[in-house]
Amino acid sequence: MYFATFAYNNIEQTGILSKDQEVIIPMKEIFNKLNKEAPQTLKEFVETSDDHLIQSIKDILEISDFEGIPVDQIKLCAPIPYPSRNLICLGKNYIDHAKEVVGLPGANDEIPKFPIYFSKIAHPAIGHQDMIKNHKALTDMIDYEVELAVVIGRDGINIKIEEVEEYIFGYTIVNDVSARNLQRKHEQWFRGKCLETFCPMGPYLVHKSEIPFPVTLDLKCSINGEIRQNSNTENLIFDIPYIISDLSKGMYLRTGDIIITGTPSGVGLGFKPFKFLKSGDVVECYIEKIGTLTNTVE
Repeated sequence: MYFATFAYNNIEQTGILSKDQEVIIPMKEIFNKLNKEAPQTLKEFVETSDDHLIQSIKDILEISDFEGIPVDQIKLCAPIPYPSRNLICLGKNYIDHAKEVVGLPGANDEIPKFPIYFSKIAHPAIGHQDMIKNHKALTDMIDYEVELAVVIGRDGINIKIEEVEEYIFGYTIVNDVSARNLQRKHEQWFRGKCLETFCPMGPYLVHKSEIPFPVTLDLKCSINGEIRQNSNTENLIFDIPYIISDLSKGMYLRTGDIIITGTPSGVGLGFKPFKFLKSGDVVECYIEKIGTLTNTVE
């Protein structure tokens, strides 16, 4: 199932994409059929759902006729615009990207021997077709990073690698927008990645049942139609089972936590000369089985 947070007639709500991907079925209509109170947000839905509820929703969608709202009449928002905690991020998690950004602070080795973790504030994350602010008083080195995001579905600590999928709710796309000059200035990554609108997310939150595990998905990023990044998640240095198991050692992962797993080569910083984003640029982040997240730079 493909879950969405969307605005229709200026009212924000949640829904599920139809199988033909032509309409959004409001969650409140589905929950009315189930004689349950609908969650107000997808964050609340993730926090309260379980396998039984997911199966009940699948069953009701099969046997009921929902009219839905045409996709072209809605505005897609970030699936979880206000995460409960900072996003957990992976730095230099594709070998080709690690090689192209040699010299950035944050790791002593060209290829990490251990995962490089940091966090990113999204309050809120922006959605599909939203504008990325240029923050021209602070930076002229705005970069793009297409990343697969994993949304945790249940609390866990000391999670075994072979049990990781049980703790995943689903997946979405995050563009980890970065101000490279701020990264260099402050000698860490947090400041340059947390400016307002620097966390596009979406277009959908895809339930894990739609994506075979272990996850091997093509991902691409294009700027004004020019493909800059093109890889597959099978090229991750530290894969999803390793990341989640490692993070959970001695630390609780909480339901609704979002982990973004790193970006492949082809970022603006990796070109000579640099290819940073400019005003009016259209950024398209695509991940197989999830969709395309499109944003324009202010």
